[in-house]
Amino acid sequence: MRQAILATLLLSAAGVATAQTKPAISVETLKTVTQTLASDAYEGRAPTTPGEDKTVAYIVERFKAAGLKPGNKGSWFQDVPMVEITATDVQPMTFTGGATPLSLAYRTDMVAGTYRVTPGIAVKDSEVVFVGYGITAPEKGWDDYAGVDVRGKTVVILVNDADWQVQGREGPFEGRAMTWYGRWPYKFENAAKHGAAAAIIVHQTEPAAYPWAVVQSSWTGPQLELDEAGDHMDQSQVIGWIQQASAQALFRSAGKDLDALTRAAQTKGFKAVPLGVKMSTGFANTIRRQASKNVIGVLPGTTAPGETVLYSGHWDHLGRCDAVDGDDICNGAADNATGIAGLVALAEAQVKAGPAKRSIAFLAVTAEESGLLGSRYYAEHPVFPLSRTVGGVNMDVLNVVGPVKDFVLTGAGKSEIEDLAKPLVAAQGRTISPEANPERGSYYRSDHFSFAKLGVPMLSGGSGQDQVEGGVAAGHAAREDYVANRYHKPSDEYDPNWNWGGAIQDLNVYYALGRKLADDTGLWPNWYPTAEFRAIRDQSRAKTK
Repeated sequence: MRQAILATLLLSAAGVATAQTKPAISVETLKTVTQTLASDAYEGRAPTTPGEDKTVAYIVERFKAAGLKPGNKGSWFQDVPMVEITATDVQPMTFTGGATPLSLAYRTDMVAGTYRVTPGIAVKDSEVVFVGYGITAPEKGWDDYAGVDVRGKTVVILVNDADWQVQGREGPFEGRAMTWYGRWPYKFENAAKHGAAAAIIVHQTEPAAYPWAVVQSSWTGPQLELDEAGDHMDQSQVIGWIQQASAQALFRSAGKDLDALTRAAQTKGFKAVPLGVKMSTGFANTIRRQASKNVIGVLPGTTAPGETVLYSGHWDHLGRCDAVDGDDICNGAADNATGIAGLVALAEAQVKAGPAKRSIAFLAVTAEESGLLGSRYYAEHPVFPLSRTVGGVNMDVLNVVGPVKDFVLTGAGKSEIEDLAKPLVAAQGRTISPEANPERGSYYRSDHFSFAKLGVPMLSGGSGQDQVEGGVAAGHAAREDYVANRYHKPSDEYDPNWNWGGAIQDLNVYYALGRKLADDTGLWPNWYPTAEFRAIRDQSRAKTK
């Protein structure tokens, strides 16, 4: 039965693919919006700064011009309560009790911060325990904290999953593909649940998916968290990262071999290892509470306006960051001024096509770079009920290197949204390719994940690496160049020579998919039965029947 239903969806989607690539997506809109938001005048679009005020005002201006209506009961905005914590006077992270005392310098050797909203943090002589990958997964029979009490202690954790080096998808944690257990937010969250005073992740470029420079720029300066009751005092006092070389020195001082213990941690049944050393560090916190804003526009539906299709993208970036050649503004042109430009261009196209049966909402969210905070807040406080949100598309970094022959579904194998997208891609003469770097855990690193966790299937996918000009080699080189030289750096700036052909390909897929979801009121894509989000979707939908 399920195969028959999916076949019907495929044929239906394929039948509208060609017709629904019009009206044309405006390249001029893509260029203008991206160049504007990525200009120095917007100061890197950090939330709760003057750069935010300019950013959200400009997005509203463009939404109005596109013909959208205010999406939140007559307002363009949803206030997102934030608390900004800036660590100051950060003390070196010292380790004593080993063969050689170690003192790790802030920024160069380690970064440290806290989720706790408190004037200061001081951890002194905290026993250090290596907990492997820091995973507790009862359904997999895996618990790196089994048999050890880490309350008040410092845990040292490896990045990614235990099987990230396995080629293919075989393994307890889906092999090469990162799962939620491999992401740093999970590791800090799990450490706190076990009572750890401090949680320190060992940075390695390949399994982390970015170099130390990204950690340094992202984890220093003002840090944002949702302003919630309890001031996050249930979290560890210190969260942070250390360079791999520093970790190796620490383990040698403790008479241990990091490489050998890493291999041991990749096996089920691994037992945490006390290192016999103690960690101390501390810092003061400057605290500022202030609301940031999600921007919401809507094209109201005609016959089913209470049912919603959602397009999303994050407007924020890092603001002022570590200077490179005198430039300290992380402009975030590709990440994610391009995504907001795509959001505006799609709004223009959908309005020109006229209202669909269902409402189409356009959501520009804040604080993605701080841990998906804006989308998380919206998902937990939805303007349009999630039980009546059909699904949608999230956009995070559009292709600006030119047309490609393929399309990649991020986190493939999770929802029926994929089955609707595939014929739209095929109608363009493109093929579906697997993720080139599934170990990077991209599915868990952007705003669609906030909706997925609460049951709403969102497409996360876009151009692959098989470029029309240059093939896979050119596409791979362009991707690696971006990650190494521009991602989360001041050099992510607008380039008038960008080739928007690939972005247009993808945006036409997004347009057609959104239109199909909005006009076919009998369509309610679900998660596949094996997906971790299926149960919550079923529960949510049951309430509306």
